[in-house]
Amino acid sequence: MSATGIDLLRSAGTPEHILDTLEQALLDQQDFHRWFDARMIRARRQLGLPLTQPTSLRDIPEAQEAEWRKAYTDAARDAGYHFLRNNQLADAWAYFRTIREPQPVRDAIEQLVQSSDGTPGADTDEVLNVALYEAAHPVAGITLLLRTHGTCNTVTALSQMIGQMTPAERRQAAAVMVRHLYADLLANVRRDVERRQPALKPSLSLRELIAGREFLFADGNYHIDVSHLHSIVGFARHLHREDPELRLAIDMSLYGQQLSEHLRYPADVPFDDYYSASEQFLQAVAGIDVAAGLNWFTQRLQQEPDAPDQRLIAFVLVDLAQRCGKTAEILPIAAPHLSRMEDPNGFSFTACCVESGRLDLLETTALENNDLLALATVLLVRQTPPPASA
Repeated sequence: MSATGIDLLRSAGTPEHILDTLEQALLDQQDFHRWFDARMIRARRQLGLPLTQPTSLRDIPEAQEAEWRKAYTDAARDAGYHFLRNNQLADAWAYFRTIREPQPVRDAIEQLVQSSDGTPGADTDEVLNVALYEAAHPVAGITLLLRTHGTCNTVTALSQMIGQMTPAERRQAAAVMVRHLYADLLANVRRDVERRQPALKPSLSLRELIAGREFLFADGNYHIDVSHLHSIVGFARHLHREDPELRLAIDMSLYGQQLSEHLRYPADVPFDDYYSASEQFLQAVAGIDVAAGLNWFTQRLQQEPDAPDQRLIAFVLVDLAQRCGKTAEILPIAAPHLSRMEDPNGFSFTACCVESGRLDLLETTALENNDLLALATVLLVRQTPPPASA
């Protein structure tokens, strides 16, 4: 503390005056961490608690715990805003994350990303670290990473982090990546076509540009990094029917099918025929010939001899059916492979049956599997009256 601050403290009379002076001096110094400590000293004094180790959550009497937590939350929130106003994002996040109020930092990140000129720098690194790697705002982080570090780094980061994102974040991040790669691919393909056919109509889609133009793919030719294409078409499976990017991803899967075989990377079943399977999946999600898409994966399941791969295909088939509103129809096909799957944080065959109104199927598989828990669930659900309508 400066000499002026020390002199002011020494001349302060009452405890309240001492605390007021302390807090103001620390604010003047922009020492917001210690200002938070000072706020907690004030709270401890008001509650009659020891003044040392002011931010410790230990040994708070139960009768005072609610008041203490409110004081802690209020002080942390205020400290977080002080850091935000001084563009200290990481420090602000430390406080807002602790009190589970991420929105102020998310809003600040969005503003920073919107104002970014795409040039990496120290501030950019801090925003990326908080937004992406500390998960304060992964979608904004992906957007900024794409702008400042390019497609390759962003694909790698998203591949590593997508499993930790919420479904909504996966969807938004997928949309960002599909739009970006589609624009680059479309521009590259159009330039290639214009070298041979200069009088092209404006605003042709990728699908229209590649239709009937096999020369685009002759001799192993390609127009975009094929590893990026592979990854981003996979990300597109997180999109929803109403997302316009879904149609772009379908066109990208059509493009991928025209590539030379050595440029089409292998993938796990049922996406081993990667771009064909992706087209069928994405089209069904988009509401385009849903029956054909479900039938494609059903046949793939029926043709697969390996039991673990059958489970993978059945899981994808049910996921697709859920997204197309066809779960009740598809569950009996997938049931032999999924009826024992009960992940408390993931897929639950029991929940799937209950939610789709297939208690009959759940009862049948419960008896086949000697699953008392599933059978009891059936009996209890049948005896539970439906919720009253509003």
